[in-house]
Amino acid sequence: MSALFGFLVFAVLLAIVVLANSIRIVREYDRLVVFRLGRVIGERGPGLVLLIPIVDRPVKVGLRTVTMDVPPQDIITKDNVSVKVNAVIYFKVVHAQEAVVEVENFLYATSLIAQTTLRSILGQAELDELLSEREKQNQALQQVIDRHTAPWGIKVSTVEVKNVDLPQEMQRAIARQAEAERERRAKVINAEGEFQAAARLAEAAAVIGREPVAIQLRYLQTLAEIATENNSTTIFPVPVDMLKAFMSSLDRRSASAT
Repeated sequence: MSALFGFLVFAVLLAIVVLANSIRIVREYDRLVVFRLGRVIGERGPGLVLLIPIVDRPVKVGLRTVTMDVPPQDIITKDNVSVKVNAVIYFKVVHAQEAVVEVENFLYATSLIAQTTLRSILGQAELDELLSEREKQNQALQQVIDRHTAPWGIKVSTVEVKNVDLPQEMQRAIARQAEAERERRAKVINAEGEFQAAARLAEAAAVIGREPVAIQLRYLQTLAEIATENNSTTIFPVPVDMLKAFMSSLDRRSASAT
C-alpha cells in the first residue's frame, strides 16, 4: 500500500512538472522561437503557448527597441586628423526566428558591426564634414548598419554620433579659426556701416548744395541742442551771410522810416 501511495505521489509530481513545462505565458513584447527535436517550427506568442515536454525547446526573444552604446573608436579622417568618436544605436528585432537561427548572438554581432561601420564611414569624411554635417553622417551609418543586420531580422532605426573628441592642438587651432572668423565678420559689418554713413552724408551734401539755407537751419538747430544740454554761456560766431541779410533788413527799415 505504501509503495502504491509513493508511486501515486511521484506520478502526480511528474504530471505537475510536465504541465508546468508545457505551458508558457508570453508577454506582448516577447516571442518564443520553438525548436521541435532540433528543427525550428516557428514563432509563438503572445499569450498562452502550449509546448510538448522534452520534445519542444523554446528560445525567448524580446521585440522592444534596444539602446546600445557604441564604444569610442579611434578614427583617422580623410584629411589625416586622429579623433575619437562614440555613438548610440537604436534597433529592434522584427523577425525573432531569423535573430535566433541566422546569428549566434545578435546583440554582440550588432555591436561589432556598428563599431566597424563607425570607423569605415567616418574615416571617409573630412574633419569639417564630421563636425558640421552630423545628420548626413548619422544617415549614412544607419543605412549601412541596417543593410548588414537585415538578414538577422533586425531593423536599425537610428544611429547618432554622440561625441567627437579632438586632440588639444586641433581644439586650439579650431578656436583660433573661429576667432579669426568673428573678427572678419566684425570688420565687414563696420565697413558696411561706414559705407552707409558716407552715402547718407553724400545725400545730405547734395541737398545742402541745392538749398543753401539748409546749412543755416542746421547750424541754428545745433546751437539749440548745445544750449539745451549745457547750462553755461556759449559764444558762437554768426555767419557773414546771416549778418548781411540782417543788415540789409535794417537798412530797408531805416529808409522807409525817413
